[in-house]
Amino acid sequence: MLQNAYSFLYIAALSVLAVFIIACFIRAVKGPTIADRIVAINMIGTQIIIMVGVVALLISEGYLVDVSLLYAMISFLAVVVLCKVYMGVFLERQAKAQQEVKTHD
Repeated sequence: MLQNAYSFLYIAALSVLAVFIIACFIRAVKGPTIADRIVAINMIGTQIIIMVGVVALLISEGYLVDVSLLYAMISFLAVVVLCKVYMGVFLERQAKAQQEVKTHD
């Protein structure tokens, strides 16, 4: 009986997290700024890590915790790379805008 209650709780948590991931995906696609998109991608990664942990509890498999740790490292590196690329594009646009101002003067 108690196992059924836990299973229901885990499935409800997975359902709520799935809705949150969809909302974050919409923010990542629609977001008005690059910062909104990067934060949304980071949140999606975090929610997937939580989902893997909940699935590990649901099916009683410990190796999935290791999978979630690996996913956490990969997600962190992906966000760092996205931030680095964004900063490069931002600095390039800023330098180009300064050159245009100098040529107009």
